Amino acid sequence: MPSLFDKALLGSLELQNHLVIAPMTRSRATDNIPNALMAEYYGQRSSAGLIISEGISPSPNGLGYPRIPGLFSSAQVEGWKACTVAAHAGGAKIFAQLMHCGRVVHPLNMPVGARAVAPSALGIPGEMYTDAQGMQPHPVPEAMSLQDIQDAIAEYATAARNAVEAGFDGIELHSANGYLLEQFIRPTSNQRTDGYGGNIENRARFVLEVVDAVIAAIGKERVGIRLSPYGVFNDMPLYADMEADYSYLAEHLNHRGLIYVHLVDHSSMGAPEVPDSIKQTFRKVFKGCLILSGGYDAKRAQADLDAGKCDLIAVGKPFIANPDLVARWKAGAKENTPDVATFYTPGTKGYTDYPFMK
Repeated sequence: MPSLFDKALLGSLELQNHLVIAPMTRSRATDNIPNALMAEYYGQRSSAGLIISEGISPSPNGLGYPRIPGLFSSAQVEGWKACTVAAHAGGAKIFAQLMHCGRVVHPLNMPVGARAVAPSALGIPGEMYTDAQGMQPHPVPEAMSLQDIQDAIAEYATAARNAVEAGFDGIELHSANGYLLEQFIRPTSNQRTDGYGGNIENRARFVLEVVDAVIAAIGKERVGIRLSPYGVFNDMPLYADMEADYSYLAEHLNHRGLIYVHLVDHSSMGAPEVPDSIKQTFRKVFKGCLILSGGYDAKRAQADLDAGKCDLIAVGKPFIANPDLVARWKAGAKENTPDVATFYTPGTKGYTDYPFMK
């Protein structure tokens, strides 16, 4: 059985170990452009086998939160080049996570002319933070027209090409956590009556068309996807046919030959647990690499690798507080504690100032 710390293969990419840095919003991209501080952050954590970047918007319409980066302008591409160079310098491979927030936005966080768009004109309860005016209620989005859908698909493809230009080894489509792609999948957020709504074949259409477009743009060996079955974040309630729907996705993603599926289990953060049956379905049906994430420590990570439940393990918060987490886990050393108050604040505090092991 492989050790977490042995080299691993991701398609034809050789990874220096089986540990993946999960994508995590860190809100340090002033004016939505990656910067030198972000390059330092990724470089510090480059002992991981694979880094999946924070969510990067493929469109001005997708910029939901303050200070999240994009991949739709030349300045953003240039900014990301320093980040990918820093990641590669430490031996890591790095994928860009493309995250269009859909209805999880606020106009105060978006550039002039951007629109809140979603499958249906259904707002979500609650508020989101804005730098300009603090907490503000979510707006009701516009239901996307067929032209809007085609435009969004093209934006994903362009962002994928931009990612490769910026030096990323591939991209991950964020089809989890209640953002645009998952908004189409779920019948609670998608109440369309056209070819993109209704049964799972229609609700999955947008996601699979985006997959096809990015594969055409950069090749299937550079495309992964993140899914969160049983995730309830951003007003994604459970529904009766969820397991059948995600089984359908497993089959159709496998047909397309993606390099990986990244399954999220947020039960460690209070969400419903993802049934083992769904994880087993993906393990059986999807022939590419399977990444699991959700509340892992070193012991459980190694146990799931030993049991053949997945190929790679993604870890989030421990990598925030421990840039040298790989070395700490290997040595059985004490970990730094994450400072939750600085997860999304500007500047170095709680970002690049965590100490390495002595």
